[in-house]
Amino acid sequence: MKTKLAIHASCLSLILSLTIIAQTPPAPSPANQQLTSWLAVYDGNNWDAYLEFLKTNFAAPPGRGFQDPAFRDRNGGYDLKKIEQQSPTRITALLAERASDNFARLTLEVEPQPPYRILTLHVDLTERPAEFALPHLDQASLIAALHKYLDAQTATDKFAGAVVVARNGQPIFAEAYGLANREQHIPNTLDTRFSIGSMNKMFTAVATMQLVQAGKLSLNDPLAKHLTDYPNKDLAAKVTIAQLLTNTGGTGDIWGPEFDQHRLELRTIQDYINLYGNRPLRFEPGSRYEYSNYGFILLGAIIQKVSGEDYYAYIRDHIYLPSHMTASGSELNDTATTHPSTNYIRMGSPQFHPVTDAGVSRGTPAGGGYSTTEDMLRFANALQQNKLLNPQFTTLLITPQVKNPFGMDAYGFGVQTLNGNQCVGHNGGAPGVNGDLETCDNFTYTVVVLSNIDPPAADQASHFIINRLSPPAP
Repeated sequence: MKTKLAIHASCLSLILSLTIIAQTPPAPSPANQQLTSWLAVYDGNNWDAYLEFLKTNFAAPPGRGFQDPAFRDRNGGYDLKKIEQQSPTRITALLAERASDNFARLTLEVEPQPPYRILTLHVDLTERPAEFALPHLDQASLIAALHKYLDAQTATDKFAGAVVVARNGQPIFAEAYGLANREQHIPNTLDTRFSIGSMNKMFTAVATMQLVQAGKLSLNDPLAKHLTDYPNKDLAAKVTIAQLLTNTGGTGDIWGPEFDQHRLELRTIQDYINLYGNRPLRFEPGSRYEYSNYGFILLGAIIQKVSGEDYYAYIRDHIYLPSHMTASGSELNDTATTHPSTNYIRMGSPQFHPVTDAGVSRGTPAGGGYSTTEDMLRFANALQQNKLLNPQFTTLLITPQVKNPFGMDAYGFGVQTLNGNQCVGHNGGAPGVNGDLETCDNFTYTVVVLSNIDPPAADQASHFIINRLSPPAP
């Protein structure tokens, strides 16, 4: 009897030992350990300790964004949501930004031998996974949530500007926050005129499509057909109107040493062509996507040539007037306007200070004009009501054409899906400037956010709204 009990006890002990072993999780891989350590110090409160971690644990410094406290302030750090793939030396994970609704995909790779320093670290924004979908809100709940969000963002100096949300063209929310001028304590209002950055591109795109609709242009026309004296003949012969509209023309951008040296001289569209017109193509047109402000300046030159009108006069007469936009324009920065906002930059500084070194420049077909939230809503309504284009060409204008890093490009408009809501529009950003206009679910909703502080103040507010919109019933 004692022998049987001893045998049973031994067997039970062995079973319990095996069970404990089986339930003990495996030790984290080197890649997993480095991810955990990096997140802990990146999300911490000691930036000097974080910089020391970079020196010790990275084989080479990571991208500049991950060495910039302002970048961390904008995303608020990350919460680890899911490990997607991992091996001893490589891991892919989903992260949620703490300061926004954004999700990002992280890829981290470490050395194959101790001390397993980090070789690469990439974090790219990605669409929010369905398993982490945010709840869609009814109108009353959305407005309450938006008030709470914008009050909190303004109190912590993460938002200043104006916001309009419309359903079927009629505002359901219209409020302004923060200061248009901090030195004089002038508040932002719904009449405040904000710099809108690249949102100008939507006007240029609609104007181009108007000329296509009128039979004066074809989307397949090469640049050379209309700008016969363009300096780089090879570029002009290859790049088409459609490629300029979809950022696939390979025409390059305008920023860099040349712009910095000549920016005070750039007062007309031709001034830009004189400066950049001899540059070669950056890649074969149509072969890939690359955002190009210069491409839209070329579209402005084409609009002038084909219409026989000054670009700015054309936009006024064919976009602003039929849309009843009374507070928008692209005048020189040294021309006084009523109800202006001052742009404030912080990027890397503890406090905001006014942007004072922009120089004397004019808004271009690529960006740099000004508007109000109400004017931008009028523009979206005019587009939806086919006052700017007929139904066929309105549909063509906003139909996705090529993939970009955030979704798809239509003709001068971006197309993205946020939490099930498909939206079409364009944002704009520069130091002290951020804005976004999005029409969602076939123009059921329109969201306009304009801000006079650094990105992503307006983008985050716009996404907060869109992520919580209730899609219309089928």
